[in-house]
Parts: sequence; structure tokens; C-alpha cells
Amino acid sequence: MLLELEELLKRLERERAGKKVVFTNGCFDIIHAGHVDYLEKAKKLGDILVVGLNSDSSVKRIKGEKRPIIPQEMRAKVLRSLKPVDYVVVFEEDTPLRLIRAIKPDVLVKGGDWELERIVGREFVESYGGEVKTIPFEFDISTSKIVERIIRLYCR
Repeated sequence: MLLELEELLKRLERERAGKKVVFTNGCFDIIHAGHVDYLEKAKKLGDILVVGLNSDSSVKRIKGEKRPIIPQEMRAKVLRSLKPVDYVVVFEEDTPLRLIRAIKPDVLVKGGDWELERIVGREFVESYGGEVKTIPFEFDISTSKIVERIIRLYCR
């Protein structure tokens, strides 16, 4: 379900008693098997999986002017339809720190390409006893690799 932060916080207040909230974030531009595997594993770390989705403007600042390929409304629709995902919240900033501080997840998770020390929000989550984890990649795939392959195959 795609929610504004205020509504998400109200729902979490009602639902989180005795449950573990897991938070992750990303651009999720072209959803692929690596994303699905990652989200399935993230969900297994708790009971409620919240995904922070970079807005279109945030993706442009992080990935460059040609991204995102898929607009945020469509990326959010795909994400929220995936079984492991309970909630999706879009954020405009370059990092999800504001969301992490508001949500106070029990578990903060990122992909295996992130060193623990570089994970935004790590110190905050650890300060109240939360866990910070990385999930190794099962598949050697990324949106950038997909785009590069399409260009190689079809744009000569």
C-alpha cells in the first residue's frame, strides 16, 4: 500500500505492537529478480516490510538525468503489488534518513553492495537497539546492467 508518511506512521502505531518492522529503500527503477529476491529476504527479517521509494527527482539527482526510466507512480504500483511488501512510502530527499528517524524500524536492511558503515541511518537505528543488516545478492543483475544490455543489443 502506498501511503504518505503521516498515514504510514498512524498505521504502524496501530499494527506494530509485538511485531518487528523492517525498513529498506531504493529506486526500484526496473523491477527484476534481484529486487524480488532481496525483498523476500528482507521480509523474513520481521513482520512488516516498509519500502522507502526514491521519488523521480531524487533518482535523477542520484542516478543522472536519464533516470528513472519508470515514473514513481508506476514503480510504487509494482512494489506494492509484491507479496513481501506491506507499505511503500515515497521520499524526495537523496537519503531516507528522515523516514528512518520517523519510522524507527526494528531492522534496517540494504543490499550486499553496501558496507554497514555506509548505510544511512545505521547509527540512529543502533542507538535504540535496532539491527542493521545487509542481504547478499543472489542474482548478478541491476537496472544499470539491464539498461547497458539494451543499449548494446538494440542501439547500434
